[in-house]
Amino acid sequence: MTKLSLGFSPCPNDTFIFYALVHGLIETGDLSYATPLLEDVELLNSWAMEKKLDVTKLSFHAMGHLLDEYCILSSGSALGRGCGPLLIANTALAVNKLKEKKIAVPGKLTTAALLLKMFLPKGSQLVEMRFDRIMGAIKEGVVDAGVIIHESRFTYEEQGFICLQDLGQWWEDTTGMPIPLGCIAARRSLGAEKLAQIDAAIRASVDYAFVHPDNCLPYIASHSQETEVKVVQNHIELYVNDFSKTLGREGRNAVEILFERGRASGALPHSDLEIMAR
Repeated sequence: MTKLSLGFSPCPNDTFIFYALVHGLIETGDLSYATPLLEDVELLNSWAMEKKLDVTKLSFHAMGHLLDEYCILSSGSALGRGCGPLLIANTALAVNKLKEKKIAVPGKLTTAALLLKMFLPKGSQLVEMRFDRIMGAIKEGVVDAGVIIHESRFTYEEQGFICLQDLGQWWEDTTGMPIPLGCIAARRSLGAEKLAQIDAAIRASVDYAFVHPDNCLPYIASHSQETEVKVVQNHIELYVNDFSKTLGREGRNAVEILFERGRASGALPHSDLEIMAR
């Protein structure tokens, strides 16, 4: 039996999606999985650059750099509407002045960083840091603004921050498409048969979680940055949807447009490879 290395983030959407798979509750065929590594998505992005894992969560931005090694699986993605990164600050800064400011991003290979580069193509000083440190850095004056992701979007207002730009809404307004945030990728070298089995197992795990959400909650809570049940549930509802079951044509089109625009901006390399597993 082939044992595959696996990595995903400790965020509620990923632990919800992978709960059944890592607990042996669904059929995985003749494949098995090593104990998963739960790490921040930017660390997973950097590991993929080093070809460390067989199956891994990736930002779509990172995926655009890795098509020679990895392909996108149809199941497990974070993609949708009204769920994009938010550019926030302590005060209402004018957008046309942001090129003179320091802006925190949750890693250079995150989709949040790619969206910010496309939204502000010139000038800003980008400061990389873990997503959960960005609001503190703004409060302390280390940076002037920051792009927040994950649970932070549910708590920034109560902490006194102002949203300068919803980057996901900007994307939707300019493209008409849902925003691709993150995907599950697997090594191309595994071959079509194994890739299909991996994809089917993740889809089965997603389906299990939708049918038995309460069963997943203790595992999700044990890894979440936020402990408030409502915040965790809001996170899952925002980032896990029908696109997480399968990207489908609309999801794939959105990813291809993101890659096209990223290449046109110079942020992503050109590639003629198929983006999806076949």
